[in-house]
Amino acid sequence: MNELLLVSGSPRRRELLRMIGVPFEAFDADIDETRRPGEGPADYAVRLAGEKARAGIAARGADRPALGADTIVVLDGEILVKPVDRPDARVMLGRLSGRTHEVLSAVHVERPDGAARHALNRSRVSFGELPASWVEGYSELDEPMDKAGAYAVQGLFGQWIRHIDGSYSGVMGLPLFETAELLRWAGVLGERPRA
Repeated sequence: MNELLLVSGSPRRRELLRMIGVPFEAFDADIDETRRPGEGPADYAVRLAGEKARAGIAARGADRPALGADTIVVLDGEILVKPVDRPDARVMLGRLSGRTHEVLSAVHVERPDGAARHALNRSRVSFGELPASWVEGYSELDEPMDKAGAYAVQGLFGQWIRHIDGSYSGVMGLPLFETAELLRWAGVLGERPRA
């Protein structure tokens, strides 16, 4: 098996790759995440995942497969990015309260020979009604500040998630089923589990 270049600063993505036994080096690439005019949410997520993988290859070389990923939250067709500050986190959570939104998680894997594939996971997440006092306290924590939609499914916020129709790991930031398929294609994961 080959080592993977994970092009992400996300501790959640590192944790998920460790869960499935992937050997990797993490590298956080700085790319322009500005959405292009007329670019739909799915195209936006897929493009960013690819740009991250290519930025990692440019910085660290193409001697192993590279994985880039991007996860976005979509409510009523609008992308909810990471909150810019705590008041912004409160507004986002207020909009999501008691509603169902979509989480798009794109994964792009590029091999050393230049061949590339991507996958997109779509999940629907339903929240319970969030008490204003709870949102106020939660927005003062660090947990929501670097997350699309201002929440972490695997953290304190998990108690307010009524239902997930889709991939828990995709909502967390890396859909494991799609990722494993891409990594098997790239030669990073084998057909048999490692001991």
